[in-house]
Amino acid sequence: MNRALALGAAAAMIAAAGAAFSAGEILRVNPPAGATTSVAAAEVGATIYFQDPDGRPFYSLAPKKTPDGRDWRGVPASADISFDAPEEAPTEAKPAEAKAERKIKYYRNPMGLPDTSPAPKKDSMGMDYIPVYEGEDTDDGSVKLSPGKIQRTGAKSAPVVRQAIRSIIRAPGVVKEDERRVSVVALRFEGFVESVANVTTGDHVHKGQALMNVYSPALSSAAAEYLSAINAGATGKDLKGARRRLKNLATPETAIKELERTREISLSIPWLSPQDGEILERNAVNGMRAGPGDVLFRIADHQLVWVLIDVAERDLPQITVGTKVTIRPRGLAGRTFTGDVSLIYPHLMTQTRTARIRVELPNPDEALRPEMYVDAEIETGTPDPVLAVPESAVLDSGTRQAVLIDKGDGRFEPREVKLGRRGGGYVEVTDGVAESDAVVTSANFLIDAESNLKAALKGFTETSSQSNQPSGKEARP
Repeated sequence: MNRALALGAAAAMIAAAGAAFSAGEILRVNPPAGATTSVAAAEVGATIYFQDPDGRPFYSLAPKKTPDGRDWRGVPASADISFDAPEEAPTEAKPAEAKAERKIKYYRNPMGLPDTSPAPKKDSMGMDYIPVYEGEDTDDGSVKLSPGKIQRTGAKSAPVVRQAIRSIIRAPGVVKEDERRVSVVALRFEGFVESVANVTTGDHVHKGQALMNVYSPALSSAAAEYLSAINAGATGKDLKGARRRLKNLATPETAIKELERTREISLSIPWLSPQDGEILERNAVNGMRAGPGDVLFRIADHQLVWVLIDVAERDLPQITVGTKVTIRPRGLAGRTFTGDVSLIYPHLMTQTRTARIRVELPNPDEALRPEMYVDAEIETGTPDPVLAVPESAVLDSGTRQAVLIDKGDGRFEPREVKLGRRGGGYVEVTDGVAESDAVVTSANFLIDAESNLKAALKGFTETSSQSNQPSGKEARP
């Protein structure tokens, strides 16, 4: 109804202006908020309605502005191809037979019902049946639209391009210690901790730094045996055997060299840190008794840390060892770290249905702390260009993926495709299109519905025609 009112108002304005222009003339100046002057009308033609400046299918009979202050585009009668050209009266040069070039095959129900008629008719609501011309219903399922319908629906096409598909997988993660950089301090014999150095949990210690003084009868006995072998002038296997006993008890090398220098057995021996790092655990107490294997200190080096990232099961096939990852710690605003996937764990997590991957990051300033939450961005995609179409061009029903091929002259053909990776607003097409094709990117659902309707009507008409044919027995004389 609004369209009919618009056309009536447009016709009245054209008659009032009395100006005629050639088809395809484009309006160059938007009229101001009010009536256009006679000079402007003479230059650009009478404006019959106004259209959204971005080309969207929105129209107005009065001048309007967009929310950002832009004027709607004025459209003269000559620029609107949706107006049907009047039929020309038959002349001697153009006989009446020329009007019959487009032959009507049948009329279909305007509401899309499977009902056709060989002659014009109206439905129960008084709506005219829509004519279907020859050539509009082809066997390939294509559909042909008039220029006016294409303009009103806002259908647009884009070429199939060959480009690399890049996508970002975002997933949460957590910083963990490198398991290879954690060590414990324990005794291999039964002894006593005489005193503990001034170190506590969280302190940074260096390799060879004294942590405590240890006394043990077993250690003193081994030291006495080695000293006796030195004083007796033993050489070869005897001396090496005595020294090996001290090494088997994990006696620090500095304590053995001090024994060799002073030739005196100390009451207690300083026990040293085996590596650089932070003390995670301190169980040693002054005067305590320690048995073999008791953990007295636990030390971790944080110069290199792991980031464990949980990715969804569906995203796992896109990730390989060596994939680039950007890490953004939530507690370090503005800082980013980059690394590569070093390991994909072989098992999934049952509760979350996620897979775990590991990224190793250098941490020289120890800004990354264990158990810190991070947000990871995993870069995936195809290294080589592939055939791709805009994501808006794909019609996906869950079991069917298709695109509409723009064959030109208003004809569109639905075609099933096989899809690959997605990213950057594009989707890879592994089968179904060629690089020279053009696909519909907007209003494709409307065109697809038109195509499905034509296919259904064609099947209905074929079934009806077969049922109306006489059987062979009846046709026999």
